[in-house]
Amino acid sequence: MSLVAVSKTKPVAAIEELYALGHRDFGENYVQELLSKSEVLPKDIRWHFIGHLQSNKVKQIISFVHLIHGVDSEKLLEEIQKQALKAGCQVDVLLQMHIAKEETKYGLDEKELSQILTKIKNGAYPNVNIRGLMGMASFTENIIEVSNEFKELKMQFDYANKAIGHPNFDILSMGMSGDYQIAMEEGSNMVRIGSLLFGQRK
Repeated sequence: MSLVAVSKTKPVAAIEELYALGHRDFGENYVQELLSKSEVLPKDIRWHFIGHLQSNKVKQIISFVHLIHGVDSEKLLEEIQKQALKAGCQVDVLLQMHIAKEETKYGLDEKELSQILTKIKNGAYPNVNIRGLMGMASFTENIIEVSNEFKELKMQFDYANKAIGHPNFDILSMGMSGDYQIAMEEGSNMVRIGSLLFGQRK
């Protein structure tokens, strides 16, 4: 089980405090904030980009980001491949699936996932390591609804895992401060926790 400490909007001092306790995985939502923090914080931090990544910002983080969580379109995946090839590096990413009932959340549908998986098998993205799937459940107190959405994502993960057939496809990232326990029950092996670690955002 991996825990990504969601440090977006939090000061450097708060990250340093958790770092001193031995934590190394931190998640940021905004490219500019990630860049400024990575410049002043220890180099062995594993930075996770967990926000909606715009294609024109990919090249700014490609050389040092540990994992890009929210690859929510084929266009973005192609841009990551292009920039990783230019930089001469390999980039680990998660494909973001749309499982919530809310329209505001980004993500791929099953048809788009299938198309991308076919391209992966055909070697379309040699500089991108597809490590797994991620998704966010609806923001609701209906536990059954949240559980069902996580169940759906686990089924999609199993389908993709079988299709890719690669041992490095091993991350199912689902669950945040409010629903991580449900996510873990449904098979999550990576959770993104912010407020439970750092306190509520202002």
